[in-house]
Amino acid sequence: MKTNGFHLRAVGRLGLLRLLPLLLVGAVLFVPPLAVAAVEPSQQRRLVLDRRQRQLLVIEGNQERKRFPVGVGRPGWETPVGQFSVIELAVDPTWEHPATGQRIPPGPANPLGSRWIGFHRDCKGRAGFNGSEHLVVKGCVSAGFHGTPQRHSVGQAVSHGCVRLLDEHVRELFDLVEMGMPVTVLP
Repeated sequence: MKTNGFHLRAVGRLGLLRLLPLLLVGAVLFVPPLAVAAVEPSQQRRLVLDRRQRQLLVIEGNQERKRFPVGVGRPGWETPVGQFSVIELAVDPTWEHPATGQRIPPGPANPLGSRWIGFHRDCKGRAGFNGSEHLVVKGCVSAGFHGTPQRHSVGQAVSHGCVRLLDEHVRELFDLVEMGMPVTVLP
């Protein structure tokens, strides 16, 4: 519902509803236009991953702001489909093998590249064939966007559910995202 140039829903998101009981009848509540614009759903930035096209879109408002080619999960380890949000951001992450627990520190050999943008965490465990061996993961698995030293894998379905980007692209993407940003993964 829009009233006098501001949206009541936006006022609620800004935490201003708690002030309404303090206003006198007929008083005017001024909400700065920039504050309202920052929370308007039509202006919100979001990520949309199209697994079939292997493309990641950054959408702002109703317009595409950026598009990146990506690699996605292989058969048996598909990237999860649905509505998510950014739950983790890391610069120079350490990678931990999901089945063996082996850790690879930041650097050129790290499978996550220089940035990690997590959007899904599942602690039910997982099992599947990775193309050369059957992997059983007990505990939590995560899915996210990350760089990769395997540049040839971008555009392919080769990961264990994560979304691979060229490292220069994940750095650019990292600067566009924030915690809680909506992520939609299409089949």
